[in-house]
Amino acid sequence: MQTRKLGNSNLEVSALGLGCMGMSFSYGEPKDKQEMISLLRTAVDRGITFFDTAEVYGPFTNEELVGEALSPVRDRVVIATKFGFDLSGDHQPGAFRVNSRPEHIKQAVEGSLKRLRVDTIDLLYQHRVDPGVPIEDVAGTVKELIQAGKVKHFGLSEAGVKTIRRAHAVQPVTALQNEYSLWWRTPEAEVLPALEELGIGLVPYSPLGRGFLTGKMDENTKFGSSDFRSKLPRYQPEALKANQAVVNLLASIAHQKGATPAQIALAWLLAQKPWIVPIPGTTKLSRLDENLGSLAIQLTADDLREIDAAASKITVEGDRYPEHLQRMVGL
Repeated sequence: MQTRKLGNSNLEVSALGLGCMGMSFSYGEPKDKQEMISLLRTAVDRGITFFDTAEVYGPFTNEELVGEALSPVRDRVVIATKFGFDLSGDHQPGAFRVNSRPEHIKQAVEGSLKRLRVDTIDLLYQHRVDPGVPIEDVAGTVKELIQAGKVKHFGLSEAGVKTIRRAHAVQPVTALQNEYSLWWRTPEAEVLPALEELGIGLVPYSPLGRGFLTGKMDENTKFGSSDFRSKLPRYQPEALKANQAVVNLLASIAHQKGATPAQIALAWLLAQKPWIVPIPGTTKLSRLDENLGSLAIQLTADDLREIDAAASKITVEGDRYPEHLQRMVGL
């Protein structure tokens, strides 16, 4: 398995991680627990060492799943989780309020440590910026948790460049987790240059566009009410139809390379920077192996230029999130 270091930190992980959210949350009903435990352990056997969860996934049940599955191989894996929501109220996706008050962070970490069955959280992200709490207070609280041995590395998710700089000045940020893929390239303008300058790694979530970039969806795809995508503008029929051009581009490159669209989407991300570690999620072993196949694909400079030239002619339709969730990103 190829490995990568997240920025200037000494945190070395497999070049592809595994996003665990969909096993318990957001994409329809939770999957069978024993099947998911088996999948997680197989991922470790395949060489994946980087696993992503959060207390809000479930809530709580995804951390419990990851903790149970990975406890026998704890010394071989890096587990990332996230704090930052108030989970005391309504548990519908999108209904959570942000809460990064210092006492709440400490309380969240104690819960995560127990559910993950670990003594130390390898990488702890603030899940979304809390406008009501100065980021310096958040970074300072995580710094205290690092000094206490409860956390090893500090991360941010969907934070804006000013927030990243302010946090990094208090406690070095190891990684930023952001959506980034061939159909969401906004981070290239400001975020990626700032990360490069500061020596911070990037962990792209939804690197396959929540499944869209695999080529398995079209405007006729139906999402159940328990599937988060049913509420996202980008996954409405007219947007799916308009955005098919992105998948067609991936499919044409895939045909040349003897690969799948998903593998090209991941290989493209891996080719952008050596400190980028995508975390595609899956609940199927066949998809896990397909994703890992992306590591064997070498996109040349000519390939990348061809993809960029073609992608620049495509306008992606639909916002990533409904308005109330869109307000929580890029702060």
